[in-house]
Parts: sequence; C-alpha cells; structure tokens
Amino acid sequence: MATSRIDESQPSSKSLAERLPSPQSILIGVGIILAVVVDLLAYHYGGLNFAVQVVLGLLLGLALFNARFGFTSAFRRFLAVGNGEGIRAHMVMLAVSSTFFAIVLANKASLFGGIPAGYVSPVGTSVVVGSFLFGLGMQLGEGCASGTLYHIGAGRTENYFTIIGFVVGSVLGAWNFNFWVNDTPHFQAISLATSTGLGYTGAWIVQIVLFALIYWITLVVEKKRKPPKMHIPPTATGWKRIFRGSWPIMVAAVALGLLNGLTLLVRNQPWGITSAFALWGSKIALAVGIPVDHWSYWAGDKGAALHQSIFADSTTVMNFGVILGSFIAATSGGLFFLRKLPFKMIIASLLGGLLMGYGARISFGCNIGAYFSGISSFSVHAWVWLVFGFVGSYVALYIRPLFGMKNPKSNDHFC
Repeated sequence: MATSRIDESQPSSKSLAERLPSPQSILIGVGIILAVVVDLLAYHYGGLNFAVQVVLGLLLGLALFNARFGFTSAFRRFLAVGNGEGIRAHMVMLAVSSTFFAIVLANKASLFGGIPAGYVSPVGTSVVVGSFLFGLGMQLGEGCASGTLYHIGAGRTENYFTIIGFVVGSVLGAWNFNFWVNDTPHFQAISLATSTGLGYTGAWIVQIVLFALIYWITLVVEKKRKPPKMHIPPTATGWKRIFRGSWPIMVAAVALGLLNGLTLLVRNQPWGITSAFALWGSKIALAVGIPVDHWSYWAGDKGAALHQSIFADSTTVMNFGVILGSFIAATSGGLFFLRKLPFKMIIASLLGGLLMGYGARISFGCNIGAYFSGISSFSVHAWVWLVFGFVGSYVALYIRPLFGMKNPKSNDHFC
C-alpha cells in the first residue's frame, strides 16, 4: 500500500531509530513463553526433529517481519509502478535456496535420517487456475500465506480475517482436489533436474540464468518507469537492529534462502504452509460431522493426521513458529498493535483468504510451497505458478479499489 508523502528525502537511520517505540516487554515475555510451550509440545509429539523445526519457524518469522519481506507487495509494486526491489530480492533468495537444495538433493543429505525430496508436482489446469486464484486472493487479503502468518504475529488486524477465509478455502480445495488434479487436463510432474537429463548441476545453471534474466528485466523496467522507492520501516541501529529491525531486504533474502535449505535438511521436505490450514479446517469439519476422511485428498496414510494432535503435524509447528517469531520481533520493536477495520476491508480479507486457500490446495501450494520451495526444488509447475500468480495479481489491481484498498502510484514518495 502506498504511504503518504512525509519528506523530500529518505529519513536517516538516526531519525528512524528515534521514532521506533520502546519494546513491549510484557508481550515479549508472553511470546517467549508461548514459543517454549510450542517447542515442548512439538518435542513431545515429534521429537528433536520437530523441536528444531519450531526454531526454524521462529527464525523465519523474525526474518520476514524485520525485513517486511513481501511476496504480495513485491508483485503489486512491480505491476503497479514498476518497482522491482522486492522481485530482485526474490531472485536472490531463490538463487541461495536453489544452490542449497541442489547440494542436499543430489547428495541425499539429511540431518535426521531418511531421503530428502523437493516439491515437484504435476503441471496442468489445477496449477493454472489455482495460482491465478491465489494471486488474486493475496492482493485482496493483504498478504500471501507467509505474509498472513507474520502479519498475524505483528498484530495486523485484517489478516486475522484472512486466515479464517484461508482455512475455509483450504477445506473447500481439499473437497474438490480430486476433480482439479485428476479430472482436468494435466501433465505429469516435471523436474528440471531429474526429468530432463540435466541433473542438479545443469538444472541449477538453467535456474541461475533465469533468475539473472528476471533480475535484469526489473532493472530495465525501473529505468524506464522511474518508480518510487520502497518505504524504510523504523529501525534501531547497531547490533540491536538484529532484533529491532528493519533488516535490508537482501539480507533477509539470503537468510530466507538458507533457512529453507536448512528446513529441507531437517525435515526432508522444504518449507510449506497451507497444508496445515487444510488440516485445521478439516479437523473442525470432521468434528461437526462432515465426512472429510472419505475425501480423496485424505486417502491413505495422509488421513491419519485427522485423528492426531495438530502438534504431530510438521507444517503446523513451523507455522506456529513463524507467527511467534514475528510476534517477538514486532513486540521487540514496540510495533504490535490492533486496529479497527472498515467493513469493506473485512470482506476483502475474508474473500482473499478464501481464494488463496482454495487456490493453494488445487495448485499444490502457495507462495511458499509452490513458488519459493517449488522453484528451489527445480519443479516446472512452480514456474507456471509464478506466471499465473502474477496474472491474478494484475487483475486484482483493478478490484482492490472497490474495497477501498489503494495501489501504489508513480507520484508516491514511497511505495
């Protein structure tokens, strides 16, 4: 969302530090206690592996909040005014994670035993439709999957409604999963590494070239359109900046890439978010008498999760870690607050969450599971997801004003 014009020049680090509120000490303590409780529960149900995953989630939440690292906002800034700073950060993040993934997958490396596997999914109608719906939804819901989690931790009120819609949409997507995935036209899963003869080294080279090309395109677009720069959030200085951000976006990009690689090493699969939403919603539906356990989505061993604690689910414990990591980061900066929302924004948030939840289920993931982790896994479906996620975001630019939501403009000082 565009910010109002304040000065004619970027604020200095000193002035930003002076504006940063005091730490919210009581809330920080609450966040730390909750993080310990979640970690102990994760350890009880999943052992040391799950306990480590909670820590990884905390670090992901810290990085996301302190850099205000956006997928939704990066797409919107580039499409609306041509600002490619966020997209370039994505390419750096993907280059780091793809390098890490190539090494881990090629060598079958794992910290806790087993064989790691990336997210490589079929390419077809479900991916095209689902990613379009997700792109549309994330611009209405003011956050993607990771954005929804870290905004909840930071007290961004609209995202509490977004996640309600997200859970409902995920259940509906699970209900229709068989139709979209099996009954509509599709190809088999295609890996640039294992389906083409390129191997992980060749696939890595191809992707690095693509990342460099996209990076260069954003620079060309910026030179032509001369967009406003990204807003710099308030920050502390020196070593305190680690906890009381903001972080440079490229620092967060590298950190997120490394953390996703570590996630693959720890749990033998990359970072994902939205499968947990389908689980939470399906457990609620089952409790009220809806026979979700008869749906094809929950067929086989997957259905066992419906009858276990949510803390026995790897994705769930990482999601809780992300929320609490961003909560601790926000309260450390004195930036956790809730606000009253216009009714239109509540509706937009619910609708956006619904579209994202449904879209993520039928397209094999969200901005994290499909885009970030999918591309890092060398899956062709992830590149298709990126293209149609952009298309959905572009269409949403024309819908957002109907709900009183602003798009960046070329004459804004910051975007």
